[in-house]
Amino acid sequence: MTEIQVSRRLPAIRADLQRIAEMVTPGSRVLDIGCGDGGLLDYLVHEKEVDGRGIEIRQERVHLCVSRGLSVIQGDAETDLKDYPAQSFDYVVLSQTLQAMHTPKEVLLQMLRISRRAIVSFHNFGYWRVRFDLLLRGHMPTGGAFNRPWYETTNIHNCTIRDFVDLCHALDIVTEKQISLDHAGRAGRSGRAHFFPNLFGEQAVFLLRRKSS
Repeated sequence: MTEIQVSRRLPAIRADLQRIAEMVTPGSRVLDIGCGDGGLLDYLVHEKEVDGRGIEIRQERVHLCVSRGLSVIQGDAETDLKDYPAQSFDYVVLSQTLQAMHTPKEVLLQMLRISRRAIVSFHNFGYWRVRFDLLLRGHMPTGGAFNRPWYETTNIHNCTIRDFVDLCHALDIVTEKQISLDHAGRAGRSGRAHFFPNLFGEQAVFLLRRKSS
């Protein structure tokens, strides 16, 4: 009798997570910070065959990840990353969590201490719709990627793409790749989000390394 193998169909992931996955080398060691329900980690483990680990602050999400067969522990990146040995991973991922950190600069430095590469994605507060809402309406944005009212977001340190680039320069961090996503989650080599990312990029994804690497 011939054995029939049924391939596992993975659920679709967010546009920025798909871009992150494309940056990860198959078979590498990956730590996903603030991994949530484990969607990205699950995708990387099965599609890229990575040695994947996760850290998540909410216990119920940790249970969900573990139930999916993922190696995830409960922890707070702002205090726990210092316990990881240097160069423990090939990539450390921080997706849409940087602006919720109390000490984003220190977290970024720790990420690049324990890994060869860091991948960071975040919402761009320099996006033109955000500027429009603040200038003409006098309100924080609530549309598109900014899909929650201000009192329900976890953001503490809002930043623009230009702010983040300036921080990387100040810390001698090299940007190997930068992708800006438009309102529809599209990224390309042409278009306004590519040529004017701080104005037309609603989200951004950065692949980073230390200058000495």
